[in-house]
Amino acid sequence: MNLYDITVLDRLGNEVKLDKYQGKVLLIVNTATGCGFTPQYEELENLYEELKDKGFEILDFPCNQFHEQAKGSDEEIHTFCTAKYHTTFDRFKKIDVNGENANELFTFLKSQKGYVTPKGLKKKTTMNLVQKLSGTKGTDDIRWNFTKFLVDKNGNVVDRLEPVEEVKEYKDKILALL
Repeated sequence: MNLYDITVLDRLGNEVKLDKYQGKVLLIVNTATGCGFTPQYEELENLYEELKDKGFEILDFPCNQFHEQAKGSDEEIHTFCTAKYHTTFDRFKKIDVNGENANELFTFLKSQKGYVTPKGLKKKTTMNLVQKLSGTKGTDDIRWNFTKFLVDKNGNVVDRLEPVEEVKEYKDKILALL
């Protein structure tokens, strides 16, 4: 199996085969609208606007598994994101990223890039707290909202970026892949 064999549902429930994105650099993100990391939507949109014409796409997958911070319907989430953060990148149907109902895409992504503690004491402290809250310590499961997977133009998962990692920390990685 590879990334391009996977089919997901867009926010309206239409099937989207990921081969649609072949030849593009992808940042695949699980998100939530009521999280402390939600302001990352602004940074993500700025990055998308800057790089979309160079072959970069962001795929947004809302997830309500972490303290129910993605409440509301898919349409309510979309309306919130477009009104508050002016997002224009592709958003998909709300999914689970962990557990027996985990979406096939995130099961694949986690199998390609497991969890690695971010560098920096402050970040480690933050992620330790997140792990305690989410109950995922010691696994490759997604720890929290706004975990990102960076995928190259050939569908290879090249990096996993935890929520505490800022855009400036991975923008150079994206540019190198473009």
